[in-house]
Amino acid sequence: MLKFLPYKIKGVISSLLLTLNVIFWVAILFVVSLLKFLLPIPPWRRLCDRILPWIAENWISGNSGWMKLTQKTKWDVQGLEGLNYNKWYLVVGNHQSWADIFVVQHLLNRRIRLLKFFLKRQLIWVPLMGLAWWALDFPFLRRYSAEYLKKHPWEKGKDLRTTKKACRKFSRVPTSVMNFLEGTRFSVGKHLKQNSPYRYLLRPKSGGIALAINVLGEKFYSLLDITIVYPDGTPTFWKFLCGKVKKVIVRCQTIEIPKQFLEGDYTGDHVFRERFNSWVQQLWQEKDLQIQLLIQEAAA
Repeated sequence: MLKFLPYKIKGVISSLLLTLNVIFWVAILFVVSLLKFLLPIPPWRRLCDRILPWIAENWISGNSGWMKLTQKTKWDVQGLEGLNYNKWYLVVGNHQSWADIFVVQHLLNRRIRLLKFFLKRQLIWVPLMGLAWWALDFPFLRRYSAEYLKKHPWEKGKDLRTTKKACRKFSRVPTSVMNFLEGTRFSVGKHLKQNSPYRYLLRPKSGGIALAINVLGEKFYSLLDITIVYPDGTPTFWKFLCGKVKKVIVRCQTIEIPKQFLEGDYTGDHVFRERFNSWVQQLWQEKDLQIQLLIQEAAA
């Protein structure tokens, strides 16, 4: 409806609709979360645990609404068939832009359960969003440098304990655990600094998903591997809001998690860690090749 407008005007409208959508649904999340906290009655809390994701799904639908209203983006998507809303999924993907989150949520909303992201501890202070992530039980992790841990050895393993606690909570109802394995958005500078062996990807970090698999084990129906390609170049978030993303290519693949990785000590067992890392690196090699082929096909 508004796709004919100039880009900057669409960007302003999208920003306004995004903000209003956040304020509206976060306010409702806050009320339900407060009632859940004030009334520690198990049946009531279980009901709230069902209501909160439902609110978040409507929030995501609101984002999909303004995206459809303002964007002419062509979507080339494969692999969504056969997803089961009532199963547990471990979701991984490449990360290039803040737009990735909106792309993934738009495509997977109500196809699988609400995506739960591992977030940096500092993000809890983001206005409104931090409150929303807390209310939805997103795990907040605090990253410690090797130098810090030398001076404060008692902090070692704290992130792992936090992750394990969150994953145990996820075991109560079907959940989708999302992890961008690169840990940060791709950039040429980061790629060079890492001396990454991949052409389009940063080095993957395996510890988070290893622990999630260890805690939830056979509850995971499968690994859902998502590859996102912007054939016209990675957009900034502002360009995404302005509707300048002409095409998005997404490939989803469900992969069985090898049974040998359902149990094991990633942090303490060197052999297990090496095998797990090799498996993840193989996934990343295949993803890197897939991205190359998708870019070449789009340019042909």
